[in-house]
Amino acid sequence: MDKIRCIDFHTHIFPDTLAPRAIAALVESGKHLYAPHTDGTKAGLLAFMDKSEIDVSVVMPVITKHSQTLKTNAFSAEITDGRIKAFGGIYPHTDDYKRDIDYVVSLGLPGIKLHAEYQDFVADAPEMLKIYDYAFSKGLIILHHAGFDPAYDPPYRATPKMFANIRKQLGGGTLIAAHLGGQSQWDDVEKYIVGTDIFIDTSMGFDMYPTDQFLRIVKAHGSDKILFGTDSPWSDSGKEKKTLLSLPLSDEEKENILHKNAERLLSI
Repeated sequence: MDKIRCIDFHTHIFPDTLAPRAIAALVESGKHLYAPHTDGTKAGLLAFMDKSEIDVSVVMPVITKHSQTLKTNAFSAEITDGRIKAFGGIYPHTDDYKRDIDYVVSLGLPGIKLHAEYQDFVADAPEMLKIYDYAFSKGLIILHHAGFDPAYDPPYRATPKMFANIRKQLGGGTLIAAHLGGQSQWDDVEKYIVGTDIFIDTSMGFDMYPTDQFLRIVKAHGSDKILFGTDSPWSDSGKEKKTLLSLPLSDEEKENILHKNAERLLSI
């Protein structure tokens, strides 16, 4: 294929003053399983995007304290430009979730990122369903971390079965399960997510899930519900893109995954 537009739907950066400490802490908590490919700053991400021929990256924040809500979402709004888009975030353990979601909406951010392990909740718990319902009613996309995380032991609190239950409980709204629907739980992805309207992203990544299983999921779930993502800085976006382009998928399937689905969801 000729040069193809690429949108990385799952990346992470931090304010410049915080980035060194944040990256070091995440490497440590993740038991040194992943080495960062950028320094965790916006400039570092942009440089790696240039190297990897990534046109747009979508930044996903995780809020682990309610006191971080205003600053984190303001940072997401501040970094948004032609090449960087950013989701907002909320801290789920608060009665102020409607106010916090309204703040995300007021900033023009397209969605919220949630991480059940870092934020200490069970993905399909009743108290979370009301948060999702309100976020969906405001037109927000919800992207969840899904499955294994090296910093935490099983049982995991965001699984393919839970996402299927969320979808059964709540109609409408765009729900995205990262890491191909559930890191290291891809048999369950085929059992519970494939065939639903839940989006999945490819982050962390092609060195982990079997290629034949990935191709099977693409064919069965539909390339129109799969988003290219890398979890940058935790994987090499250029390598991930090259791997996807090398797979026996049609040009239409590759374009859907690499940019068309993201363009549709983000209206860009």
